[in-house]
Amino acid sequence: MDVFEFIISIVGMVLFFITLWVLLLRKGRRRDHIAPQGKYELGELAAIAESLQERIDTLESILDAEVPDWREQNETHGTHQSEEQ
Repeated sequence: MDVFEFIISIVGMVLFFITLWVLLLRKGRRRDHIAPQGKYELGELAAIAESLQERIDTLESILDAEVPDWREQNETHGTHQSEEQ
């Protein structure tokens, strides 16, 4: 009877650990699907936004020097697009 109880306890422990392992794997997969890979802090996002704004300002200054009336052309083109839609 002692050997039978020993075998049952071993099987029970193995099943417990397999169940725990499967549940942890499923939980990890669920977390990967919900959360995007690129998590950013608020400060990082603010720095990225500031960098992008600087790039836009630089591009606008280049366009102002190269094509002085680009803003008027863009506004006119944008107005036609909004009227068509």
